Amino acid sequence: MKKLIAGNWKMNGSLAANEALLLALGQGLDRASTGIARCDAAVCVPTPYLAQVQALKAVQPGLANLEVGAQDVSAHPAGAYTGEVSAAMLKELGCRYVIVGHSERRQYHFETDALVADKTRAALASGITPIVCIGETLTEREAGRTEEVIKRQLAAVIRAHGHCISEIVLAYEPVWAIGTGKSASPHEAQAVHFVLRAQLKAATDQSARVRILYGGSMNVANAASLLAQPDIDGGLIGGASLKAQDFLTIIAAAKI
Repeated sequence: MKKLIAGNWKMNGSLAANEALLLALGQGLDRASTGIARCDAAVCVPTPYLAQVQALKAVQPGLANLEVGAQDVSAHPAGAYTGEVSAAMLKELGCRYVIVGHSERRQYHFETDALVADKTRAALASGITPIVCIGETLTEREAGRTEEVIKRQLAAVIRAHGHCISEIVLAYEPVWAIGTGKSASPHEAQAVHFVLRAQLKAATDQSARVRILYGGSMNVANAASLLAQPDIDGGLIGGASLKAQDFLTIIAAAKI
């Protein structure tokens, strides 16, 4: 199974900055002898820039295999939901992935496990692969509740989608490590991924198809050691995805 490196631009970017970043990414991938053939790569960008990114992809050969994703999706298919963006709309804009249940959505927009499961359903129904995020806060970690929290969050998705759980991507993002410069050690991250893998195995005989990404401040310094762990199948990259050389270095580490 190929590893997946997915960049999350968060609420960053501009028309000029996006063009410069993608030009550098395209040139770097084009120069690489194997491109990204031995791993999958994607950028999840703010919704207003999806069309621009697709247009830039079309004219840069090095970006041909770089997939595009969104950062959120509505649980509703259509209707009077001002400001929401449906999965069908994202599909029409060429999205291959969509991030669902990111810790920032859970924290700042009060998204529940049930809502995350509903958004996962909406993405799957439109043929978009959801990158379902789960993870514990620092308070929960210090209280020894990491396993309890992540199992609860994953269970909500399994209950709703057990028959097609193999079609999702899972991302473990320890909240205490996001944007803080801190990161779980490779051993700590692997231990949590192992728990998640076991929970998936108990739910489906297709668990080996589910990629579990690490999303807690993966960067150029720690990517290779994290990606070498047996149950870490890629990374959900935040700040480093906004720097072309850093993102290219992490992609290269995923090909090992």
